[in-house]
Amino acid sequence: MQDKWKLDGMQALITGGTKGIGHAIAEEMLGLGAKVFIVARNAEQVKACVRSWKEKGFEADGCAADVAETGGRKALFETLGNTWDRLDILVNNVGTNIRKKAAEYSDEEYLSIINTNMHSCFGMCRSAFPMLKKSGQGAVVNVLSVAGLTHLRTGAPYAMTKAAGLQLTRNLAVEWAGDGIRVNAVAPWYTKTPLVKNLLKDEAYTADILSRTPMGRVAEAHEVASVATFLCMQSASYVTGQCIAVDGGFTVNGF
Repeated sequence: MQDKWKLDGMQALITGGTKGIGHAIAEEMLGLGAKVFIVARNAEQVKACVRSWKEKGFEADGCAADVAETGGRKALFETLGNTWDRLDILVNNVGTNIRKKAAEYSDEEYLSIINTNMHSCFGMCRSAFPMLKKSGQGAVVNVLSVAGLTHLRTGAPYAMTKAAGLQLTRNLAVEWAGDGIRVNAVAPWYTKTPLVKNLLKDEAYTADILSRTPMGRVAEAHEVASVATFLCMQSASYVTGQCIAVDGGFTVNGF
């Protein structure tokens, strides 16, 4: 019987797996016995991560592709299909943000955020469905954001994509339950990743973030990774359609 707190033998596809939260999720899953396939746009970074994990004795592979593009997703699943016949876990982690007031976005910036965050998530789910169905115990985790749950100062297009990701999570959880596929999400608050590295250098801005965070600190990537990984375990076998905020209490903080 499979240990319900392990991922032994399970096959996981993780987008944006070379850095930040995606990289932390990959390491967490590898450490729990999963086979991991990562995808990111930078081929050298993908190779470096895979090489490092293999040197540690983990079963890892990956390829370079832009999952925001239809062609990139097609190439990814052609490559993946030559490696695996089924998929047990899909983690949609890839994302980007441009922090501006709503009226300041160009059409190109707006569409870049929409394509990278929203279209890629839906496209990845749709493309992965046949392989997830073969698993019989498939699990999808969408990495969203508290921006999809409440207002932040800037980034309306980013918030739109994350709110859409939450509704996609709910819809697919119901639609795919009969196929043995669970679909959940995590919604982080500020986390120490390359995406927010420069922001956190601003001491005044960071102080403002912390003043709104009951736990008084930003998250570490591994803290988000552990929640995402739990949602893929058999110990979470009756959990679907849920979004867990990994936010140090931010979204429940009142006056």
